Amino acid sequence: MTFQTIGKSLRRKEGFLKVTGHSVYADDLRLENCLYGKTIRSTVPHAKIKEIRFKDGIPWDEFTIVLPSDIPGLNAVTLIDAEQPFLAEREIRHVAEPVALIAHRDKHLVEKARHFVHVDVEELPAVLTMEEALERNNVFKSYLVQNGDPSEKWNEADVIVEETYRTGAQEHLYIEPQAMIANTIPGESVTVWGSMQCPYYVQKALAPLFDLSHENVRVVQTETGGGFGGKEEYPNMIAGHAALLSWKAGRPVKMIYDRREDMWATTKRHPSKIRVKAAFKRDGTLVALDIDILLDGGAYPTLSAVVLSRATLHAWGPYKCGHTRVRSRVVMTNSVPYGAFRGFGAPQAIFAIEMHMNRAALELGIDPVEIRRKNFLHQGDQMPTGQVIREKIDLEMMMDRALELSGYHRKRADFEQFNAQSRPHRKGIGLSVFFHGSGFTGSGELRLASELSMALTGQGGVEVFAANVEYGQGTNTVLTQIAAEACRIDPDLVMIHQPDTSAVPNSGPTVASRTTMVVGKLVERAALELRKRLKEPTDFEASARQYLAEHGELRITVQYEPSSDLHWDDEKYRGEAYAGYAWSCDVAEVEVDAVEYMARVTNFVSVVECGRVINPLLAAGQIEGGIAQGIGFALYENVVLEQGAMKNNQFTNYIIPTTADTPDIHVNFVEFPHSNPGPYQAKGIGEMPIDGPAPAIGSAVAHALGGRFINELPLLPERIMDVVESL
Repeated sequence: MTFQTIGKSLRRKEGFLKVTGHSVYADDLRLENCLYGKTIRSTVPHAKIKEIRFKDGIPWDEFTIVLPSDIPGLNAVTLIDAEQPFLAEREIRHVAEPVALIAHRDKHLVEKARHFVHVDVEELPAVLTMEEALERNNVFKSYLVQNGDPSEKWNEADVIVEETYRTGAQEHLYIEPQAMIANTIPGESVTVWGSMQCPYYVQKALAPLFDLSHENVRVVQTETGGGFGGKEEYPNMIAGHAALLSWKAGRPVKMIYDRREDMWATTKRHPSKIRVKAAFKRDGTLVALDIDILLDGGAYPTLSAVVLSRATLHAWGPYKCGHTRVRSRVVMTNSVPYGAFRGFGAPQAIFAIEMHMNRAALELGIDPVEIRRKNFLHQGDQMPTGQVIREKIDLEMMMDRALELSGYHRKRADFEQFNAQSRPHRKGIGLSVFFHGSGFTGSGELRLASELSMALTGQGGVEVFAANVEYGQGTNTVLTQIAAEACRIDPDLVMIHQPDTSAVPNSGPTVASRTTMVVGKLVERAALELRKRLKEPTDFEASARQYLAEHGELRITVQYEPSSDLHWDDEKYRGEAYAGYAWSCDVAEVEVDAVEYMARVTNFVSVVECGRVINPLLAAGQIEGGIAQGIGFALYENVVLEQGAMKNNQFTNYIIPTTADTPDIHVNFVEFPHSNPGPYQAKGIGEMPIDGPAPAIGSAVAHALGGRFINELPLLPERIMDVVESL
């Protein structure tokens, strides 16, 4: 099949405006008589609030001050639940919890003033570890997925491997901090502009806060400088704060976090503790798998239930096993709440299962490649949820391509010979194979019932109306290419309306690797329906202009339609968890300095199957960026917690990979026979590339260290030192 735009590396739709400095971010907006807002936060992890005192030295009569008693509606952030308050009223549950808001026309004075607000408290005992929370049964959510009983197979196994794996928190470090501007008409309406991934999430949170109808709350996404999940649910909080100050002041209010506040107070990746027990035959056949997942949710649930869900549903990896049990729990501690982060629970679970397969291969005395080849899923096999693999997947081919491109077998032998010479530097190579489900889990997309509109324009093109946002990942370009292909017009004739709840329908959040596969399919359907209304023209532009001249506006709205062969039982947690899966194999090479105890990645190969690639350059960029972020997760990014909050909340002591730390990354796309529901059989890839680097790197470090595995991320020098000194 020949395509006009699909498969072509078109330039970014918004690229020119960004590189010329014309893109408008939240802090670029200037509203007349605007005040600057600040949040007063707790400095203790658990306490009763006795009094909030505003000390002398500040002209408080010039300030707008908001306390919980000033909230006109529901003092709760409406998300999955409504448990987290916008402002703590009686009880503080974590450090950095908001307790009051202040605003002034002088942003320097408002920064000074926050140091003159004192919160008198009666401190209470705090729970700061997952283990203590579990002992107290502080469980937010739990799941159980099981097919067969693993305990029936332990006696039949030749080898049983049992280990526990830990991962720490990870900071998003989007380049633009949290930012929001609010302008309200007290008693009537609220409008906010800001940096976000999900405009309709913000609307859902603000309507009950002000006791308004959704129609009276307008949310507009400004240009957004990165998100990685950190701007999925947290913008609800800062938008609420800015709007509350505006509501009381009767003036616009701007709130822009500085980097320290952003890193200290906002959500992170959930820390995890995962126990894996697996039974194998001597030839490497996996016969039983028992996995226990524990996540730290922090002080409030936020999105922990769905993060736990995805961790649970990715825990068994791309392997067939007739006796699998996955039990998972996320617990409440008095830490700053954890939330959405690229991968959404999958990186933690995939680290555990892939490290475990490599460890099992070592104990069985077989190559890590062969233990995977022995157990890969194939078309017709069932996952533990009962989902049958309908795609004609070929994981062996995908893995072999990665092995060939990386020179895996030759380098593995060469590195072992090199390491035998007791040099101060040691080399290793490791791999991981994994999948990532596209879209919301199970019936999630059905409940969302996403809608998207498309209209003819006077230029003879189309305009797409969707709530999905561009924040650096290429949404606008990919949706443009899909619309242009379906309409058979030049991409320059496709416009993407800025996400604005007063103008675009709710096409769902920009999360969960769903934009290309789910929303892109809506774009394709809307475009094909427009063509149908125009009677399948050979010249779309001319027909569109003629239709507008004769009939006026033509706007089509389409709604998500689930495939008839997808069924999911939320009660039993069984069925088709995802409509489509992307698959990948990563191979990492590392060098370990046995003197400085530092590991660095020297080469990285990633082979990816994500259906038909809409824009190869953008797709490769997504993979490369995810790998760089995964390298940080594996080696460098250590969130140091003090009383449950991030202590090293600045760039100088929270280390992320720089260009010098990022190796050559080789991305190669392969395609399985197409059988997924995406537009032109495309799948999502936004999250998948962060899933595989950590176990590939961890296994490469273990190879360099003579088969000594480190089960905790990040692989810090002190953890490597403990192993090196035992050699």
